[in-house]
Amino acid sequence: MPEAPLPLNFSPDLDPSAKRLFGTDGIRGVANRAPMDAVTALRLGQAAGRFFNRGGHRHRVVIGKDTRLSGYMLEPALTAGFVGAGMDVVIVGPLPTPAIALLTRSLRADLGVMISASHNGFEDNGIKLFGPDGLKLSDAQENAIEALMAADLSTGLAAPALLGRASRLEDAPGRYIEAVKNGFPRGLTLSGLRVVVDCAHGAAYKVAPTVLWELGAEVVPIGVAPDGVNINKGCGSTAPAALAAMVRERRADIGIALDGDADRLLLCDETGEVVDGDQILALIADSWRASDRLRGGGVVATVMSNMGLERHLAAQGLTLHRTKVGDRYVGEAMRAHGCNLGGEQSGHLILSDFGTTGDGLAAALQVLAAVVVGGRKASETCRRFEPVPQRLGSVRVTGLSPLEDSEVREAIAAEEAAFGRTGRVLIRASGTEPLIRVMVEGEDESRVADSLARLTGIIRSVAARVD
Repeated sequence: MPEAPLPLNFSPDLDPSAKRLFGTDGIRGVANRAPMDAVTALRLGQAAGRFFNRGGHRHRVVIGKDTRLSGYMLEPALTAGFVGAGMDVVIVGPLPTPAIALLTRSLRADLGVMISASHNGFEDNGIKLFGPDGLKLSDAQENAIEALMAADLSTGLAAPALLGRASRLEDAPGRYIEAVKNGFPRGLTLSGLRVVVDCAHGAAYKVAPTVLWELGAEVVPIGVAPDGVNINKGCGSTAPAALAAMVRERRADIGIALDGDADRLLLCDETGEVVDGDQILALIADSWRASDRLRGGGVVATVMSNMGLERHLAAQGLTLHRTKVGDRYVGEAMRAHGCNLGGEQSGHLILSDFGTTGDGLAAALQVLAAVVVGGRKASETCRRFEPVPQRLGSVRVTGLSPLEDSEVREAIAAEEAAFGRTGRVLIRASGTEPLIRVMVEGEDESRVADSLARLTGIIRSVAARVD
């Protein structure tokens, strides 16, 4: 028999010097190398199954994935772990991350798992966990699971007669397709619009073109031939040049770029100009405010969002609530402020009326609805504000973080003092890659560029020394 179920508030103290497995978006790493190997995945399944195995009902977990080759390794390892913990496993195959959150709730599952490294290359993979409410796990829950992984799990596994079973849900794509279509305003159609959609050879390679076609669009799909190693390679939301070129070539009305797990969205207008997450947030906020659908008196975004977005919203009498980077933190702030719209400049957009996590396809449909209702070109509809000059850079690190070095801290303080109230400097460690990310924003573009060059140069120099 398994041990007694763990209390909902179980949150053991972890060694603060230990490296956490969980980052800002689940566990992520190089495929077939710890922690993204079969051994760790098996143990994660055992620990998470142990943590969520509470009550006398049959426990269930939904497992989805994107199109990475390593998914074939991680999916069975996780399945074995959950089955051994006494949980039934529902396998749905390649589907967007928001589909897993949706299915977790609709199937009344105890847990949802998405195997994906989102916008990273095929060499990486990741594991994201969703609770029964379809929300990403809290830090406390992740800490508890991580502590269980480090402990002796053998006494918490199921007896032979209580092992779980695994099955495949064949109609999972159809369920998600219908749910996404229900978010498109009734009475509208995409008939007459030519839409290019780049699925990044990822999880939405079937469902995204289907949704757009069924809503009436003429669809030009690209990035829909996954082979296990081409996900996000020169395509999708992190490489929109291919989308822009196809929009111009086919004289399309708009282009939609998703990432590998389709929780991220970028657009390009009919001229091929890229539209980022900040502009999309502004557009949806304007549209929903006009139709009295925007709740909470504002929008939630991260510290990375452009000051131009903040000014645009303020002019409409709306507040921009900023949070740290990560769509999980955006979602938490949305619930705290009562907002139903939030997202990131990178294109993670949460529309809580339609889902619990970022959904690139659902957000794209709201933009397309605004284009149809307004009867104007995408270039006129999607450009909502003039962004303040902003430059982004990154420095790869292999060892200790250089951010605690006095030389780096002094350089950051000097740049902040020089900008005063006319700009911002943001330096942070990436939660998904071994990078130090640098953002500089200010009214003078050349000054912004110079500041970025100085800061990245100093960080690179210090990183080489401390590594």
